[in-house]
Amino acid sequence: MSKPKEYLLEFNINRSLAFLPLIIFMISCILFFVVFQVYEMEALAMGGFIALIIGSLFAKSNAKYWDAVIKGMSSKIANTLILILFIVSFFGKLMGEAGAAEGFVWVGMELHLTGALFTLFTFLVAGIIAAATGTSIGTLFAAFPLLYPAGVLLGSDPIILAGAILSGAIMGDSMGPISDVTITSSITQKYTKKEGNADIMGMVKSRLRYVIPAAILASILFLIFGGTGNKINAEGYELIEQYSDPHGLIMLIPIIILLVVAVKSQNIFLASTVGTIIGIVVAVLFGAIDISNIFMVQEGALSGFLIDSVTGVIGTIAFVIPLFGIIGVLEESGAMDRLVNDLMNSKFAATERGTELIIMIGATISGISLGGANGPTCMMFGPLTDEIGQKKQLHPYRRGNLLSGFASSLPILIPFSSSFIIITYANINALVENFTFVQPINPLMIAIGTFFPAMLFIVFLYAILSGWGRRFEGEGGLPVKQPRQNEGASERYI
Repeated sequence: MSKPKEYLLEFNINRSLAFLPLIIFMISCILFFVVFQVYEMEALAMGGFIALIIGSLFAKSNAKYWDAVIKGMSSKIANTLILILFIVSFFGKLMGEAGAAEGFVWVGMELHLTGALFTLFTFLVAGIIAAATGTSIGTLFAAFPLLYPAGVLLGSDPIILAGAILSGAIMGDSMGPISDVTITSSITQKYTKKEGNADIMGMVKSRLRYVIPAAILASILFLIFGGTGNKINAEGYELIEQYSDPHGLIMLIPIIILLVVAVKSQNIFLASTVGTIIGIVVAVLFGAIDISNIFMVQEGALSGFLIDSVTGVIGTIAFVIPLFGIIGVLEESGAMDRLVNDLMNSKFAATERGTELIIMIGATISGISLGGANGPTCMMFGPLTDEIGQKKQLHPYRRGNLLSGFASSLPILIPFSSSFIIITYANINALVENFTFVQPINPLMIAIGTFFPAMLFIVFLYAILSGWGRRFEGEGGLPVKQPRQNEGASERYI
């Protein structure tokens, strides 16, 4: 019989104070993202470090407390995540700098899309931009000036058009291999029958099972409600011409190469490296960028997409560091194990379906608490999803898909707490000042017109209730349809 694990980190008053840093951290997230509407990852990082400092005051041993924090921060998962975020950021920034978005706008112009067709086109283009750049919020800031004013003039319904842009940003973020949502939901899910974490491209492939049906349902709704096209104005074509450039389509070459290398090698580092190098060569050769767009020193200051990539991801990295420190406190004090055991010993978790519903509830509540920020949600609730799912032998792909799926669904749609809704609202208000034909929209109406997250929630809820797509971890980490009951039990591999 194995010896019970000993936990060296203890707290004064009550051992539940191990959760105090996490609670303070979540409160700070709500204050910054929801109350003060400060959408800066550095602010969340500050809240995380303050939470750790306050938590240390209640530890019986200050030294052991900070040892636990350091252990969490220096974990392989934390360092792998940080390294991936740095490496993939170069490719994402390159796509934006080379005008990939303008290339897709040019396609829409050439096809003379109007009304609901343009709304659907906008949804798909925003999805491609988000998948290629790995950032949903960045997609919102890039796509609204490009697509929203033109879509209004081309007969798209303004409310549904706004929802299409937001929906596309979330869709691309959900399945892009360099997205922080994909990366964090993969890295936080460990195998139990082999070394390592869920591979990113394997996660992407398995996620398409859920994302594609949700995208199809959303597309149908965009076609039905996206606009009649009766109010087409010549000004719309003139406006969209300003933001269309066929040169951007050349960047499809490095995008495709990155995906091919990632699928073949199952190595996101190699894929990002090859994609970035080839992307720079292609962009320079075809005039999408020049050397100064890559790297330049002028009057003692650096500029170019390389340095922008590093500075752009620093905030997310700063958020990751205290978060994993908090996780270290929970693990070294035994709080994480106690919470998992309490959940798994409840009647609710007696079945695989009940366990997955726990993951659904946890990811949804975490997402709402973090203002709908799905990447940070996967970082924060990912380790708990991993622990809970392992108890029922759920495959890492299934765990990661449930985590990211629910983090990217209902939390996105809460009108007055979702950072995505508020950023969408702010983008439209900025356009109101520049275009007389653009009218402000109520945040509630934006949420109603954002179809993809709602459809994603329905698809994943159906997957839980029906068992569709549920896979367990078999020997060697392979996904199997039935959990192993004993050493002689057979497994059906897919």
